[in-house]
Amino acid sequence: MTQAISRTSLRGVSLATALCAVATTGVLTIPSASATARTGSPSSLQATPSESCTSKSGAKPTVVLVHGAWADSSSWSGELKLLREAGYPVRAIANPLRNLTTDSENVADFLRTLRGPVVLVGHSYGGSVITNAAAQVRNVKALVYVDAAAPAVGETNGSLSGETSALNAPDDTLFDDVAYPGAPAGQKDLYLKKNIFLKNFGSDLPRDQATDLWASQRASSTAAFGTPSKYAAWKKIPSWYFISTGDQIITPQSELMMAHRAKSKITMFKGGSHLTLISHPEAVTDVITSAICSVR
Repeated sequence: MTQAISRTSLRGVSLATALCAVATTGVLTIPSASATARTGSPSSLQATPSESCTSKSGAKPTVVLVHGAWADSSSWSGELKLLREAGYPVRAIANPLRNLTTDSENVADFLRTLRGPVVLVGHSYGGSVITNAAAQVRNVKALVYVDAAAPAVGETNGSLSGETSALNAPDDTLFDDVAYPGAPAGQKDLYLKKNIFLKNFGSDLPRDQATDLWASQRASSTAAFGTPSKYAAWKKIPSWYFISTGDQIITPQSELMMAHRAKSKITMFKGGSHLTLISHPEAVTDVITSAICSVR
């Protein structure tokens, strides 16, 4: 399904070095793509959800969470609870999963209804959506990518999974495809097969939980993965990148490449899966909170 991503390094911090540090400490945070790596516990590296950050106007930024493919807004339940308890306005909105252009326009339309600064967070395919949506509005002040794609102009989400991604297999071994009314010629809805979902998508979740998520997954159109990106909001908006070393859907190599070119502040999390946002919401929320506290 994907095109190969060449192996890259992080300005003096290679993937091998990064993974070694993560294996030792559990978390590696790189403040920017050109900065020196430093390691430590999540709490020592990130602002905690209990910290309350406000902008110069005194308003707390609104956090908008955008889910990815084969999921829905309930993916963010853990982060939603933690951010709400910390006093932040937060919304987890629906991602239509139709195609990148209309999905990002849908999110941009929602963002225009909000007053004050916004921290926009995307998981998986949701990263491609926020990359395009944020460029169409003025109130997004920070981007957070959680095991996500961050395409450049002209790139597709499907080309960014990485050379060793579990999605680099024949489509008929990965998906159950279903026709849908009004679909453009050649387009279908895709559901992840059960074995792929359990083994590769949510591999760190309890089997019963992963099975429930597989059974309730939302289909994603083939067009969602094949629509070229029209924008690259990360070129102008500061960004944060949360990378799980256990992600088998978008590989750490691919994510590091995207984070590097975006000059993101990078957090590498030992283990996890493509659904670390569900299994470890505290770690993901720490990174979101760091982005929130940058908004002034």
